Amino acid sequence: MYNQENVPVGYRTPEEIATISRSFMSRVFSWMFLAMTITAVTSFIWAATPSLMGMLINENGLSVLGWVVMLAPLGFVLLMSFGFQKLSAPLMMLLFVVYSVLMGMSFSFIFLAYSIGTIGITFGISAGMFGIMAVAGYFTKTDLTKFGSILMMGVIGLIIAMLANFFLKSNMMGYIISIIGVLIFTGLTAYDVQKLKRIGMGMGDEGANITKMAVMGALTLYLDFINLFLFMLRLMGGRK
Repeated sequence: MYNQENVPVGYRTPEEIATISRSFMSRVFSWMFLAMTITAVTSFIWAATPSLMGMLINENGLSVLGWVVMLAPLGFVLLMSFGFQKLSAPLMMLLFVVYSVLMGMSFSFIFLAYSIGTIGITFGISAGMFGIMAVAGYFTKTDLTKFGSILMMGVIGLIIAMLANFFLKSNMMGYIISIIGVLIFTGLTAYDVQKLKRIGMGMGDEGANITKMAVMGALTLYLDFINLFLFMLRLMGGRK
């Protein structure tokens, strides 16, 4: 079907596609930065307030709330991923915000294990690495699809290795796992940014669907950064 200008209906010029893609990526990063800010502020407040930390830890270890805070984020990720089609855009946004708060509460534990200086330096290094790879993924002309598939298999192997080392408790193996983890999530950052850029290029005019996709894209990059940061933190050391 053609319009009065004899242009196929639904056709977009390369400039229009680029504009739509940039707008979508802007939403993705806006949601990611919002989530990171919420997580950082929540974790700092929780760690700096003994009464709040006391809600997560008691004389026997983790409290009931502590276990909920540790395990609930995984449930939120699964709910948002598998419930994407059924969940409304406002509910997706609410879930992402609550997820960010829960992650902040769980991240308060790292202030008990690492010095604030080590956390700050590691965060800065991780942010720089993430930023470089995000830019590389956005502007590269190389198709990273096969590269991403290899990295996803690497994630599975990484999880298996971490489970094994949970019982072995090998410091050397833990160090190697951390190095591999940094490499994998550094690469995944570039892959995921390119994937999201392509998704943005194919976006239509469905406002609610765009919002939901932007939130899920933000969740993907958020997880890339969080995992990169955690593996870097293990490498940096600086435990109290």
